[in-house]
This record gives sequence, structure tokens and C-alpha cells, in this order.
Amino acid sequence: MHAFVTGGAGYIGSAMVHTLVQHEYEVTVLDNLSQGHRAAVHPDATFIEGDLRDRDLVDTVLRERDLDAIMHFASKSLVGESMEDPMLYLDQNVRCGVNLMHSAVEHGVDRFILSSTANLFGTPEEIPIDEDERVDPGSPYGESKRILERMLHWLDELDRLRFATLRYFNAAGAVSPDLGEDHDPETHLIPIVLEVAQGIREKMEIYGNDYDTPDGTCVRDFVHVKDLAQAHIRALEALDNGSRVYNLGNGDGYSVREVIDTARDVTGCEISAEVGPPRPGDPATLVASSAKIREELGWSPEYDTLEAILSSAWAWHQKHPNGYDEV
Repeated sequence: MHAFVTGGAGYIGSAMVHTLVQHEYEVTVLDNLSQGHRAAVHPDATFIEGDLRDRDLVDTVLRERDLDAIMHFASKSLVGESMEDPMLYLDQNVRCGVNLMHSAVEHGVDRFILSSTANLFGTPEEIPIDEDERVDPGSPYGESKRILERMLHWLDELDRLRFATLRYFNAAGAVSPDLGEDHDPETHLIPIVLEVAQGIREKMEIYGNDYDTPDGTCVRDFVHVKDLAQAHIRALEALDNGSRVYNLGNGDGYSVREVIDTARDVTGCEISAEVGPPRPGDPATLVASSAKIREELGWSPEYDTLEAILSSAWAWHQKHPNGYDEV
């Protein structure tokens, strides 16, 4: 099969491309490199630098290539930024998705995988969060993904394509010591903790310590990026049996203090941390259920401990302390 991966130079997208190549897929990548890195793209994939807002380009790619499936990772994805600049997200994420789906239907690419988000659920009523939880997006970013999910629902209803959406919170870890996480600026907990271990940052701030959790710090779900990629492969290969929606979680949540303590054990470094004020809108606990995809597709995470996730990320950070700048 020939898969078209948008955002395939980004953190999760590049892991997906690597996994597709391992599974002997032909892969074409489209990325504007605003957040991704050319060096992260697997050498066996065809790379096109471009933007999904360019409808003519999208049409050209889909018309000229014999594609079997689209895997859509390209997205503005910072929750906090979306709260400050909602139209950036509601316009750009939706417009890119509209262009891509319109071209998919026009050119007969009838399998579509959407990288979605558990931010669809805002402050959930039940933990862990399953697919029956009430959808109430927690940010304009989450709302943009909800709009794309509804678009896919109607295209499926009208027999234009089959889709799978996969909703998850925190991708973490590294595919290998040469393929990992590199954002500028970095906003994710695990790479920030490891940057303190490296001496790149002097210390890290814990946002509040009086939440209703075992140690008072927020509890979050972390899923290894390789496990996420495998889930997307399984979902793609199941589309012959109909469209589907899955929440993805590792099965356990880990507190901010647990992440820091485990990072100290993995790295052997003292990691300085201080408690600051809580961030507005941060729920105490967010953990997604993966019971449905486990039951229906037999997916289960290989990296099912925090130690395993952190160890893979640490190997990347040690080998590439400046990220892809030195590749």
C-alpha cells in the first residue's frame, strides 16, 4: 500500500513514517517544516515540502500518485497557544483538513486516519476516558479536531471514505537514539525534565501541588510514540471492516512528581524542581482508556512502564543534546 502522511517530519508523524516503512508501505510525506525536521523523515520515504493550505498542491499530489490511504498528522497542536489565538487553530487546522478531505474524495483515496486528541473531552466525568465520554472540547485546539471528526463522520455516512480517528494525550519516548522529540520551544513534560538532567535548563517548575491526587501533582497519561504508530497501523488495516474511533492510553497515569523521580533514576542526574502556582484549567487527572482498541484490534503497548518510555527518550537526548540541529 501507498500511504500519504501529512506532518510526516514532525515528532509523531516521523515515527509513523518509520513504522510504515518497516511494514513495507510506500510512503509519501508532505510537511511545511514549520514544526518538523527534514532529517527526521525516513530516507526511503518521498518527501514533499509544502503546505496543506495550498489546495492546488494537495490536488496535484493526490492526482499524480497512486495513493491507498491518508494519515493526517499535520496540525497546530499547542493547547495553551490555541486559548490565546483561537482563530489560528480554528482556521488553520480546519482549513487544512477541509482541503485534504476534499481532495481525497475527488481523487478516490478512500482510507483516512486522523491523529486526534483526548482534549476533545475537556474535563471528563469518568477516568479513564473511554469513547462514550461526552465530547466537550477543552480548547480551540480540541474543537478543531472535533470539527474534523464530524466531517469524517459525514463522509463515511455518505459512502465517500472510511476513516479511523485515534485520540490520545501525551506521546512520549523516542523511536531510536536517532529519532526523537525536538520542539522549539519545548512544552512537553518529559523532554523538559530531561533537559534539566542535561543541564540545558537550570530547573523545572511544577505547576501546583495541591491537586486531588496521591502526591498533589497532576496525573497524566503517557504513551510511547512507537506504540501510537502501531495503533495507527492496526486501525488502517481494519478499515475494510468499517470506520472506527478509538481512545488510546497506556493504562496507567503518572504524576508530575513520579515523572521527575523516575527521570532521576533513569538518568542518574539530580533534577532540580520547584513548585509554582497551578495553571488555570489544568484538571487533576487525565488518563485515556484503550480497552476498545485492545479488544477489537489486539493492540497493547510494548513500552508499558514509565521507565521504558523515559529510557528511550534519554537515549535520544544524550546522543542529540541539540536535537536535529546537529544532524
